[in-house]
Amino acid sequence: MATTALPDTEIMETKTNEAKPVTTKYVYFFGGGKADGNGKMKDVLGGKGAGLAEMTNAGLPVPPGFTIQTEACREYMRHNAVSKEVDRQTEESLANLESLQGQKLGKGENPLLVSVRSGAKFSMPGMMDTILNLGLNDQSVEALAKRSSNPRFAYDSYRRLIQMFGNVVLDIEKSVFDEIFDAKKKQKKTKFDTGLDAKALQEVIAEYKKAVKKHAHRDFPQEAKEQLVLARDAVFRSWNNDRAKHYRRINNISDDLGTAVNVQAMVFGNLGETSGTGVGFTRNPATGTNEFYGEFLMNAQGEDVVSGVRTPVPILELEKIMPDVYTQLREITTRLETHYKDMQDFEFTIQDRKLYMLQTRNGKRTGLAAVRVALQMVDEGLIKKEEAIFRVEPNQLYDFLVPRLDEKGSTVEVLAKGLPASPGAAVGQIVFTADEAVEKVAAGKNVHVILVRAETTPEDIHGMEVAKGILTSRGGMTSHAAVVTRGMGKCCVAGAGDVDVDEKAREMRVKGQTFKAGDWISLDGTTGRIIKGKLNTLEPSPDDPELQKFMGWADPYRTMKVRANADIPRDAIQARAFGAEGIGLCRTEHMFFGEEKIPHMRAMILADNEKDRRAALKKLLPMQRKDFDGVFRAMDGFPVTIRTLDPPLHEFLPRREDLMVDIATFQYADAKEKKALVSKYRDYGAKAVGDLKKLLPSLLSRVEQLHEFNPMLGHRGCRLGITYPEITEMQARAIFEAAVAVAKDGVKVYPEVMIPLTATLNEMANQAAIVNRVAKEVFKEKGRTVEYMVGTMIELPRAALVADEIAKEAQFFSFGTNDLTQTTWGFSRDDVNKILPTYIAEGIIKQDPFNALDREGVGQLVKMATERGRKTRPNLKVGICGEHGGEPSSVEFCYQTGLNYVSCSPFRVLTARLAAAQAAAGEKLQSDAGRTK
Repeated sequence: MATTALPDTEIMETKTNEAKPVTTKYVYFFGGGKADGNGKMKDVLGGKGAGLAEMTNAGLPVPPGFTIQTEACREYMRHNAVSKEVDRQTEESLANLESLQGQKLGKGENPLLVSVRSGAKFSMPGMMDTILNLGLNDQSVEALAKRSSNPRFAYDSYRRLIQMFGNVVLDIEKSVFDEIFDAKKKQKKTKFDTGLDAKALQEVIAEYKKAVKKHAHRDFPQEAKEQLVLARDAVFRSWNNDRAKHYRRINNISDDLGTAVNVQAMVFGNLGETSGTGVGFTRNPATGTNEFYGEFLMNAQGEDVVSGVRTPVPILELEKIMPDVYTQLREITTRLETHYKDMQDFEFTIQDRKLYMLQTRNGKRTGLAAVRVALQMVDEGLIKKEEAIFRVEPNQLYDFLVPRLDEKGSTVEVLAKGLPASPGAAVGQIVFTADEAVEKVAAGKNVHVILVRAETTPEDIHGMEVAKGILTSRGGMTSHAAVVTRGMGKCCVAGAGDVDVDEKAREMRVKGQTFKAGDWISLDGTTGRIIKGKLNTLEPSPDDPELQKFMGWADPYRTMKVRANADIPRDAIQARAFGAEGIGLCRTEHMFFGEEKIPHMRAMILADNEKDRRAALKKLLPMQRKDFDGVFRAMDGFPVTIRTLDPPLHEFLPRREDLMVDIATFQYADAKEKKALVSKYRDYGAKAVGDLKKLLPSLLSRVEQLHEFNPMLGHRGCRLGITYPEITEMQARAIFEAAVAVAKDGVKVYPEVMIPLTATLNEMANQAAIVNRVAKEVFKEKGRTVEYMVGTMIELPRAALVADEIAKEAQFFSFGTNDLTQTTWGFSRDDVNKILPTYIAEGIIKQDPFNALDREGVGQLVKMATERGRKTRPNLKVGICGEHGGEPSSVEFCYQTGLNYVSCSPFRVLTARLAAAQAAAGEKLQSDAGRTK
């Protein structure tokens, strides 16, 4: 095998201070009923390797082999080569495998063939590469044909190797081989792979080898050990392929882990009708139902099942074909689930009626299934309640909130039915490629697409991420599309055999109808239906009994409150239904965009003196009071944090460029166009065409006065309230008049007035004085008081640095981490997507700081401000109200930092509740474990 001069030993000091080399163990053997590793070594062996070791040690029928550990991959990533020691240990383990099997790799009358598969610590289905039948060449294929007495099987295995090796190792597009194979099937007038006989497959092999020579500029390697070295290194490289990096980014998996490589003696499911292969789950991964679940194909290899090339058969049918094998499989998988105390995802092959287990791992599942399985396993005594709450990822609870199709009053034309691969509903326009999905979504706001494919491949991951739903015409419940969408929480209908997808023509044909890119369809991922046209969707209900039971177990561990960001009573009611314990951010500016309010708001902005501003504000007062009244009543018994006016005033006015266009247009417009302009500017006081002559230039002048080069750092937040104190006065009066009114009706109301964008003590003191003065005035006028607090939103680095000073006036802090991230990084969150993809692809940053809280930078400001604020005011209430408040890792950080609450959008409240519970429970478990030690 190829070697390099890389270091392969570590130096360890002995008691006599002599340096003694200690060789790193890179390769772990499994076979003959024992393994070098075990199931707890996922960091070293990866999930697949650890599972193979554990099954071998348990005496299960596992084909022998060896695992090259993840450190070898990390070395390869650093040096683009492995060490001599990796090569030496691989040679040694291969010799052990050959001895155990009584075969030689790719040689002799009974050649040893192996599979080479990736296997990272965390499951990444389909993201990295696999090569089967390694060891076949022009000589060994003849030996295999003779030994098996099945030439078709031998040549089928060889053509598969050339195709996989060509694609994975030699970087030849898969389509090159597909076109050759499909042309041969067309020539032989067969629809199925199995319709090609041995002679036809020999012809395919000859064409494949020509393609390798043409595209890779080399011959397909005939030396088996060269194949193994090249395949091993290709699997290491696949750790950094685009789809693997994309998957890790989506799932917050570290780029530094690397993958192990599993080399395993081949067993053949494509040996004939007494052989087969399949994948399965010990419980239903879509619903959580306690049923044996999976799919298989006779006379096939594993890639056929998961790739979607052939639509597989439900695993229960195996009992009819091979009852003894089925019974053995049930016994083994039940034993595995009991051993691992979790739902298992397993792979198996049957060779001449003999069962072999190829993999077991904890199975990916939908949020609905995760909750149900956790509840079941507690009831069955497999796990305890405190373990159960960690069996559901916080983001998976979103599955309980997925929409359903609204079919009432609609003519529903069901085009076809496929497999309900991932629940929920999706409505969108058809696209046929992942790139098209990304381009279409990026090109416009609120663009919804359905990715329609014959089958998805790992290369489609970027399109699957942005699509609302996935439809495939081939593949089953364990196909790539099904597994990945379930992990993403997206709707998917798979294996819709009646749907003919012509990706080249960009057409979908079904029931005599043709659908093109851009046509609308609706998917029901719960039933598998594909429906013509654009249906509406219904919002889900969080009242699911199993969800309530599960959260009833989780919530008692939680010490940190969870609030919601809500601006109107409807959203507040929705948030409360999801378990919100108050409102952490009520944005008053959103209230001003109502049809009745916006004219008065604009009149206030256009006023050039305080008197006129106050007149406009006086008209806004009762409307704003009514808004607060509704929110307070919806949140009876819980605190409501109301942020005073924050955005720059120009946001309520037309864009400067649009006004200039309208002024120019007005000069040459006909009567109809002028009438349209009057209608457009009615909110600004235009009643007739003549009004526009004066209004438009006046409006442009005011917009130019308000124009700022960087409005996000301009005249906004507390700066508005200081410049125009009458705005703060009106808002404070509306808050307290509403609070007193609802309190009179028996509502328990706890208003918290939040001053935005403060950076100094004096700013905070200025605005707090206005709020407190108005509160006293209202309480005196109404003869009633309510409890209230005045605090600030920390969204500037300076505010975090001087938090001890600001806390002299502020009774609470709420971190606006959206703007705090923006001002700390110097990123414009509106433009950052021009930068972030490159930064993430180049490894400059690991994840979007607007998605997950940047602990090293922004997080340190949060921690510092909390500590400094509480030095001044020990009982300071501290929360977070940016969207980070609903992101699990950010919620964990907030708990560790000692925040009192997080606040997020209503639909992330469930996620935040579970994340907060897991953070507290995890700390308790660690503490208990420490005491036990």
